[in-house]
Amino acid sequence: MRVAVSATGHQALAAGLEVAGDGGNAIDAAMAAAFVALSTEPGMVSLAGGCYAAVWTADGEPAVIDGNVEMPGRGADPDRFGQGVREVVTEYGGGVTMHAGAGSVATPGVVPAFGMLHEGYARLEWSRLIGPARRAVTDGYPMSRAAARYLAIVADTLFAPDPEAYALVTSSSGGLLGGGEHTTNHALADVLGQLADEGPDLFSSGAVGRALVDQMTADGGLVTAEDLAAYRPVERPAYRLDVGDWDVAVNPPPAVGGPLLAVMLGELARRGRSWTWDDAIEIQRAVLGYRLEVHDRSWDLDADGHALLARVREAGLEGLQGSGSTAHISAVDENGTACAITMSSGYGAGSCIPGTGVLLNNCLGETELNAHGLHAVAPGTRLASNMAPTTARATDGRTLAIGSPGADRITTALMLVLGQGMLHAADVQHAISRPRVHVRAGKDGFVAEYEAEPALASAVVASGLPGHEYPEPHMYFGGVGAALLTADGLLEAAGDQRREAAVGAST
Repeated sequence: MRVAVSATGHQALAAGLEVAGDGGNAIDAAMAAAFVALSTEPGMVSLAGGCYAAVWTADGEPAVIDGNVEMPGRGADPDRFGQGVREVVTEYGGGVTMHAGAGSVATPGVVPAFGMLHEGYARLEWSRLIGPARRAVTDGYPMSRAAARYLAIVADTLFAPDPEAYALVTSSSGGLLGGGEHTTNHALADVLGQLADEGPDLFSSGAVGRALVDQMTADGGLVTAEDLAAYRPVERPAYRLDVGDWDVAVNPPPAVGGPLLAVMLGELARRGRSWTWDDAIEIQRAVLGYRLEVHDRSWDLDADGHALLARVREAGLEGLQGSGSTAHISAVDENGTACAITMSSGYGAGSCIPGTGVLLNNCLGETELNAHGLHAVAPGTRLASNMAPTTARATDGRTLAIGSPGADRITTALMLVLGQGMLHAADVQHAISRPRVHVRAGKDGFVAEYEAEPALASAVVASGLPGHEYPEPHMYFGGVGAALLTADGLLEAAGDQRREAAVGAST
């Protein structure tokens, strides 16, 4: 089958196109590429993280599978809550303070979610989709430039306390791995072989799940066997809105990213095809300010997400008064099925499940996702997420899958790219390559972070916000990847060189 894929690296792209050549659809292609990304971007994403997968089949309705991480601790000794973490201060993103260690690990959801995605939508065998990832970690894979930049900052502070984890993010001599430098992960290759044979239960009731629980017990973490047994991915109808000629389907509540993206895009659509940088900054400041006051303090993300959408539908922006490590895959096939998968492991817990080569998430240690404090929410609670994989269809038959990594810059990156493509009629690659602005909440108020362009710089000055200009495109602003079926049946893929994209389409 012909498929267009936007991936995080050439091995991930090759995996997607390879399974499409075997008759796989967009879901197969996206899953195969995602398995490679999860296995070959240490420090960025892993099989022990969370994800969201957006799907819009050619003859169905758009849906999103929620495989986000959960608060663990079912049946755990109460004395373990509030323990098991260490503070790590880094220079990443202008200065990030996080918590790492066993107590920062949330119940992972990637593997169960991929199981649901495969069962409901894929064509090929489960083992076929895992094969390219196993081959990559066995034969060797190049460290991506994005991962190398991140690890150059955190390898010694975050990963060094765990020798097994440290070996996965450094060279055989113990030095930093540069972008493009090859490495392997034979322990993970063995796990991927088991996963291909045994299925997703390997990470819950199987050997990997048991090893995780044993490690948590030994090191003061919270994930228990009850947590792994109780975890369920959830499929929800996507939230839809009209933007120009497009019907856009985004990640619904309780995720934060999808609702915020919907509000930003809806406001751009209200301004029409002549929206400007001034509009983009005003909208971001209003929406992200609302997030700071409401969503970042929410005890009920589902209710607050729906309330946000309702208020904006009724009153526009006036109704609002009152992570960095991710990866994304997009795929669209010739039949018009679209799949967008965004994955995250937080900044990393600095350790791995012993003997598996699987690095752990630190989603409980991300302060921006846990505003109430360490271990404050009830076990089983889905954590907040910025991930916003998105699918869309136009009135002329065009079909789009799109998404981005980038923590809270995910929504602003997608807002600008989709707004330029759907309202300014920019082609998708041009829209991705355009400069970006992100209104960031700082200690003393909002700051406009932006990439150099005279008109954008003037808009920042006019906004009255302090500004910080990046002289060239920067990975801080995400890494948008898109796959598109055109009105005349052509397949296109577009990627963001801010995050070393690899794009292509099968013939």
